[in-house]
Amino acid sequence: MKKYKIGYTTGVFDLFHIGHLNILRRAKEQCEYLIVGISTDELVLEYKNRKPVIPFEERKQIVEAIKYVDQVVPQETLDKVDAYMRLKFNILFQGDDWKNSSIYSQTIKKFEEMDIDIICFPYTKETSSTLLTQVLNELLEKQGND
Repeated sequence: MKKYKIGYTTGVFDLFHIGHLNILRRAKEQCEYLIVGISTDELVLEYKNRKPVIPFEERKQIVEAIKYVDQVVPQETLDKVDAYMRLKFNILFQGDDWKNSSIYSQTIKKFEEMDIDIICFPYTKETSSTLLTQVLNELLEKQGND
């Protein structure tokens, strides 16, 4: 029997890579049922000031096909308490790249009061969708100037 009944993790999951797979695998190892919130294109534009390379519906289909994932939901806000109120998970899984953000600090405080656990997994520094996107954009700009 796994430690947690329902787990929840979120992400953009743009340009799906091994870091994404590792988070999903490690989360599923600790919970019986894993719900994944995928940031909508509008939300990513709001907090990253750019649209994802892969549109939401395609990112959703990719993540739904992963054997570790039981359910995919749109993430339309960064408010994890709101997500908890809708989904009633026992554990939130996050990448540790969020650890020093104000949103993370607020979430930890609220979840401690609600007795909801949070586990942070190491961020895969070698592979990053943000870095991949930057490289692709640089290549496209270079092609445009040639």
